[in-house]
Amino acid sequence: MSAKKRRLIRSLLFCTAILVLLLPCSLLGADGDTEDELISQVVSSAQNNASGSDNNAMVVVDGRELFRLVGLQSYPAKKRTKKAAQRIKQLAKDPAFDPNTLTVNEKSGVYTIFGNGEAIVRITSEDVSLEGDFSADSFTEKYVLKQIVRAIEEYRFARQPDTLKKNLLKALVRTALLGITLYLLFWSFKKSDELLDRHFKRKIEVFESKSKRILKAKQIWNVLKYAINASRLVIVIAVIYIFLNFVLALFPWTRYFVFTLLSYTIGPVETLSAAFIDYLPSLFFLIIIYFVFRYLLVLAKAFFDQIDQGHLKIAGFETEWALPTYRIVRILVIILGIVIAYPYIPGSGSEAFKGVSILLGVLFSLGSSSLVANIIAGYTMTYRRAFKIGDRVKIGNYVGDVTDVRLMETHIRSLKNEEIVLPNSQILSGEVTNYSSLAAKEGLILHTTVGIGYEVPWRQVEAMLLMAAERTDGLMRKTEPFVLQKELGDFGVVYELNVFCRNVEKMPKIYSELHSNIQDTFNEYNVAIMTPHYVGDTEDAKVVPKEKWYVSPAYPPPK
Repeated sequence: MSAKKRRLIRSLLFCTAILVLLLPCSLLGADGDTEDELISQVVSSAQNNASGSDNNAMVVVDGRELFRLVGLQSYPAKKRTKKAAQRIKQLAKDPAFDPNTLTVNEKSGVYTIFGNGEAIVRITSEDVSLEGDFSADSFTEKYVLKQIVRAIEEYRFARQPDTLKKNLLKALVRTALLGITLYLLFWSFKKSDELLDRHFKRKIEVFESKSKRILKAKQIWNVLKYAINASRLVIVIAVIYIFLNFVLALFPWTRYFVFTLLSYTIGPVETLSAAFIDYLPSLFFLIIIYFVFRYLLVLAKAFFDQIDQGHLKIAGFETEWALPTYRIVRILVIILGIVIAYPYIPGSGSEAFKGVSILLGVLFSLGSSSLVANIIAGYTMTYRRAFKIGDRVKIGNYVGDVTDVRLMETHIRSLKNEEIVLPNSQILSGEVTNYSSLAAKEGLILHTTVGIGYEVPWRQVEAMLLMAAERTDGLMRKTEPFVLQKELGDFGVVYELNVFCRNVEKMPKIYSELHSNIQDTFNEYNVAIMTPHYVGDTEDAKVVPKEKWYVSPAYPPPK
């Protein structure tokens, strides 16, 4: 036997067991006082809880609501309604009693309904006020009295043998329909599984191959199966729930189960619906706030885009400030919108919501000090104009080109092609050397020093340094290099050669070529470079003759 058939048989046995357990009295035609009292208590309690008030309760007979009574100082509402329901059922059980013989007697503003010479219920002005603007006599005679007569008639009709037989037949027919429905459901589930296995599962496998196996077909299939099984379970529960309501409502002894089930399902739905309807004005206000502030953000974006593209110029406002300023304005506009919308958010006034807000605020303030510092530093650097993307800079001990400036950190590509990530707070608190900011217009001054002995004329040294500069490629020719005598040391003079260049990306190469040319030039003129300084030395000059410049493994450049 397949698993589907076993589940179907278990469902049918479950429904049959419910009928066997809940409908014995209908088969025997029995009627017990204790059971009636229990039913009245359960239904009355459920209806009272649904009303949301402890000061009044509903008189319920066989699950049918009759009228509401208020609680008196020494006579609670539940006790009053329970007593009234018991008296009505006692009259209904007496086949000799005619409900049309009920009478109403008024005394001191209290209306009493009598039957068989006994008081059934007393109606006070407080009871009348529960149902609206009615007069006491009209409410008692035209509403309460008619409800009692109708309740007695329906109580007797529901317990007649012919009615019980018809309802029992209906229950059996509905049980058979439930079995057929469940069978068709499980059959359709089986067929749908076959269709999914045959068609959809192949598409999932194809999708897995297209996604480079990032998404596994087995995982997608399991998630889909879980979702399908969950939806099927909901459908089966809904069918059984509807069946129980239709069958249990046929018999007076099980009718209170119907009202209990309805109170469990309809009650929350009614509460949610009422809350949603009450919330509609606030929802419309939130929707209006959303569109208003969204339009403000669109206007702000368009305004700063015009500045960023150079179509709009504001005195004293740089073009590169446009996008960072837009981000600040966007954050401020969003915060303003949240502040305005906060009172209209569901649950914003509850103590739980306030407690969570305070907790989040404390956690953010304790754990985000460095985060906030880096963010503020990022915006501060933008307006400092210390550098921009593409500039060659020196920050601390790091030299490289700026590749990205983000809200919290700055990315630099070093001269060795290394990516260096520096926190903005660290950059803001340190020194930044920008090699590119003035190089394009005025040129960057590259400088290097050499130490030469006092025996060499300083004019000759300056001429040789300028000659080395002339031999170096990549330097500015319109701006002449110059030499400074930086220091008169104990053993020699420190000369500084200054040259101009615009292409800061070639700084390492220019420095290397410049140093090579300085060595060659000084060697040509047989002048020793004394850097570092010498305390004592041999009489031989520390120079390399030209014929030894390309000693193996070096080789001369092609001519």
